[in-house]
Amino acid sequence: MSPDAMRPRRGLPRVAREETPGKLIVIEGTDGVGRSTQIERLAPWIETRGHAVVQTGWNRSLLVSKLITSAKEGTLLNKVTYTLLYATDFADRLERVVIPALKAGMVVVADRYVGTALARGAVRGVDRAWMQGIYAFAPEPDLTIQMRLGVDALLLRTLDRTRLNYWESGMDQHMGEDIYDSFIEYQGRMISEYDRLAEARGWKVVDAARSIAATQLEIRRIVAPLLGIPGDRIGLEPPPSPDA
Repeated sequence: MSPDAMRPRRGLPRVAREETPGKLIVIEGTDGVGRSTQIERLAPWIETRGHAVVQTGWNRSLLVSKLITSAKEGTLLNKVTYTLLYATDFADRLERVVIPALKAGMVVVADRYVGTALARGAVRGVDRAWMQGIYAFAPEPDLTIQMRLGVDALLLRTLDRTRLNYWESGMDQHMGEDIYDSFIEYQGRMISEYDRLAEARGWKVVDAARSIAATQLEIRRIVAPLLGIPGDRIGLEPPPSPDA
């Protein structure tokens, strides 16, 4: 085997990040922190500033999303299978959605990325080095933003919109006597893992405890320089239509 063949590859086979002129923006954070709400506002704003946008998110692969949903309806999914199912979802979306969009020069806004996989795996006791090896094919984002919310505020926000979820409460790992205790423990560990990744990888951290508008404004201020958007065009409202 040649020395070149033995070197670890970055990106999918035959795909180099320098060959993809688009931009990859990732929004990370725990469930219930408000990622989807912020992305719903961020993506149209980017488009009104002259950039084509593609969105992607966790468990949206046409290949395995239904399988993941079905598998999580039970409670017997072990941590390795859990990890590999989401890795399959990620790889399929990367090949079918993310890489083509980046090659076309588009802006990809991803609702969670490798960081979520690494955090979930670490909290469940999956070997970190093994996890990093699984996701070694993933291109590095141009920008990652962690939306951060303390666990007590996260609990209140989650209960305000829905009931506690078995998997997002870490019940599969028996982290508490009941689902509430387990949620606090699991999400506390998840936040710690996100914090560790943010420091190690240079993520931008946004305080998600503020209003939707204030959080969105800070995210736009972080995104604007990457896309060459002038500071005076960061307003919360899109520019008026020419026909208005």
